[in-house]
Amino acid sequence: MVPHLAAASPPPTPRVAPSLPHPLRLGPHHLGCLHHLLLRRHPFLLAAPAGVGHRWRRRGNRLLAGAYAPGDGGAGQDVDRSESTSSTGSAYIGLFVRMLGMDNDPRDREHAVYTIWQYSLGGRKCIDEIMQFQGCVTLIVSLLKSDSTRACEAAAGLLRNITTVKLYRDVAIESGAMDGIFSLICKSTITPEMLEQSLCTVWNFSIDENLRYKILSSDILSRIVRFLDDEDIKVKEAAAGIISNLALSRSNHEALVEAGVIPKLVQLLQNKEDDYKIIRREAKSSLLELSSDEYYHTLIIEEGLVRVPLVGSAAYKTFRPLPHSWPSFPDGSEIQRSSRPSKYGATELLLGLSVDEKEAEPDEAKINAMIGRSNQRFLARIGAIELDDEGKEQSGGSQSSDLYTILHWVDGVARLVLIIGLEDASAIAKAAKAIGDASINEHMRSSFKEAGAVKPLLQLLKHTDVHVREAAAYALERLSVSSVVCEKIKTEGGLKLLADIVKDPNTTVEKMEKIINMLSRIFDTGISMAALPGSCASNGSEDAVHSDKSIQDDIDGGTNETSFTYVKQEEASSLSIIDFDVISRLSKVLREASPSLQEKVASVLEHLADLEQHATAMTAARIGSVIEAVLEMGVIHGTMGDPENFDELPTVVIEQVSRAVSATVRLLTKLLNFDLFVRSINTEKFIALLRQMLKSSIPLQSKDWLAACLIKLQSTASLSGHETVSSVDMEITIYETIPRLVEQMMTSFSFENKRNAVIELNKIVSGGVMEYTRAVAGAGGIFPLVKMIEEGDGDALEASLAVLYNLSMDPENHPAIIAAGAVPLLKRIVVAESSHWNRALQLLRTLPV
Repeated sequence: MVPHLAAASPPPTPRVAPSLPHPLRLGPHHLGCLHHLLLRRHPFLLAAPAGVGHRWRRRGNRLLAGAYAPGDGGAGQDVDRSESTSSTGSAYIGLFVRMLGMDNDPRDREHAVYTIWQYSLGGRKCIDEIMQFQGCVTLIVSLLKSDSTRACEAAAGLLRNITTVKLYRDVAIESGAMDGIFSLICKSTITPEMLEQSLCTVWNFSIDENLRYKILSSDILSRIVRFLDDEDIKVKEAAAGIISNLALSRSNHEALVEAGVIPKLVQLLQNKEDDYKIIRREAKSSLLELSSDEYYHTLIIEEGLVRVPLVGSAAYKTFRPLPHSWPSFPDGSEIQRSSRPSKYGATELLLGLSVDEKEAEPDEAKINAMIGRSNQRFLARIGAIELDDEGKEQSGGSQSSDLYTILHWVDGVARLVLIIGLEDASAIAKAAKAIGDASINEHMRSSFKEAGAVKPLLQLLKHTDVHVREAAAYALERLSVSSVVCEKIKTEGGLKLLADIVKDPNTTVEKMEKIINMLSRIFDTGISMAALPGSCASNGSEDAVHSDKSIQDDIDGGTNETSFTYVKQEEASSLSIIDFDVISRLSKVLREASPSLQEKVASVLEHLADLEQHATAMTAARIGSVIEAVLEMGVIHGTMGDPENFDELPTVVIEQVSRAVSATVRLLTKLLNFDLFVRSINTEKFIALLRQMLKSSIPLQSKDWLAACLIKLQSTASLSGHETVSSVDMEITIYETIPRLVEQMMTSFSFENKRNAVIELNKIVSGGVMEYTRAVAGAGGIFPLVKMIEEGDGDALEASLAVLYNLSMDPENHPAIIAAGAVPLLKRIVVAESSHWNRALQLLRTLPV
């Protein structure tokens, strides 16, 4: 018998199915059955003299009988005086194995297999005695097809015990036991007892990694998953055990998740009944193994569970409960004191809340945070938050840093927040990383915020241990996706801290990227530097106010009056943000960083450029040369100075570079509002560079910003030579406007949008510029124009015919127009003599039909 080991964490090695708790050996009942069988098979025994018994001895695989007198102590020829009663029972096993033969009576086979099954419950020694008879497993497997329910159950139970031993498990596989068990499980008439024994046998098979694939490749997995909902607790237990072992192989995770195990395992884990102890252990083991994959970890969190690292009970010894004071919520916000204190002293006991005042009642998020904090602090105080033997079983085959448990999100969030407040640097780093991993949706991010995770994580950014700092930055970066967390970072003085990290020359690239991501998100949530103390917008200057308003009107077209929300900041925080060192470091990062980071840096600088003092600092930091370098490399990684080779880059690189260019162009557009910056740059060089980018094959959405910036450059500089405004406008039309309109015709689901696009396209093409018609054809506009002839009417149909007629003036477009199916549509219009038949006829005459 191989017992289960209780553990809270998944083991490095799989477990076998537990045996029955009461090992049995052959007793009087079984010997009576044997006597009955012997009398049927060996009637000569009835002729023995009175007073003479029979002793059996084993010779090879045969049992031989010898006579003895009751008074001689069994001193016959074949008597072993040292043989005990139990070994006497084992001497009959050979005969029972012979009774399993398929040529025997079915009832004899049933009695024999049942008796051997009961005997096998005695443990490894009994199983060894059974297995010394060659071919017995084959006979046992054959009984799985018996019509007798008792025989099938006994055969499955006997195989269950035999397969707990690896050596005999291989023998069972060779004898076809796995296929036999699978067939038995699929029987519609299977009883719960047979099902339990069969599943436990499969549980034992799943120990071997090579056999797990065979289990998955069969149709048995879907049945095993359904058995997790079975009413029989033992069946659930066996199914959970099989899935736990299957989950030990990462290659099986996809099949398990597709079979729907995660919701079922979560439901079983949350069942707190005593009978579910083993099931909870196996469910936790499975979920922890599945959580090693990031995507499946996300699915588990969405089901309401959080993975928490096991840091050891010694780490919690540094936990010190806060001294008694007026209670507060876990996020640090104070609880409102009651305006009607109790004269009996119950005010503080009731946390100062008044049930009559609706506004004083905390929301559900705060209540959950308080419950979780109370639970975890209580466990920490009594030393039961993490037991020393928790995770011992898995530590034998994995590093201690890989040990985890899994908790309901209320307790898991509170546990992680508690750990980051300890002194053990290793424990803090693990918990901070786990917080980042768990911050997958707004619910989890706001839960960590309510639990008070933001303030200690900000403090950990200054920790002496580098791993703690990196983990804290990772957690905050994941949490900052939430606007409420960004607001919390701001109110906790996080902006100054983040700015200090940006200025630190020792900040790693990875950490810098996370910090810049946070700054970008904080600014994007509506924080504007224009309201900072000491800024030109807050000193009462009418010119400054007018300047800010003109910038806003220029960017938003005067239609968005609530784009920026002005928020007051502490003086120290504002000074740190507008520090020249911060802007200088950001400018350096913008020049040297990867395209993905360049996009974030440019976004941060764009927000800072709202203020003239920041724009002045950027000009002093030579931001113009940095922007020029980014645009020159706008096609980075081997395409420097040759934007037209942009399409030779991998798709991912193209997307990253285009976003970086767009963000940098937006920064340039913002800085063009300040004369000091305009005088510091070579306007003609920027125009030439932007025109090159406009002609390249960067994504169309990036060309919108290029066109806008080009127009603004034209309005702020006087050009000479051939660089005329009209030539720039023409390039904008060819490389941005026409492709955008064609794409709108092809992709828009709204017919009104398509109609507006084709009408505007007709206005452009009717200007008589041949380059415009070539641009329409080059952008793939012929097919959507023919489609508009089929679907449109009125001015949309007229515009489509007009554009196609202009395109038909170039014979190179004729094959495409015919291939698009224009001829039948045009003939139909002509035959119907509609209001547009004349234009359709003219178009037909230009085509070679």
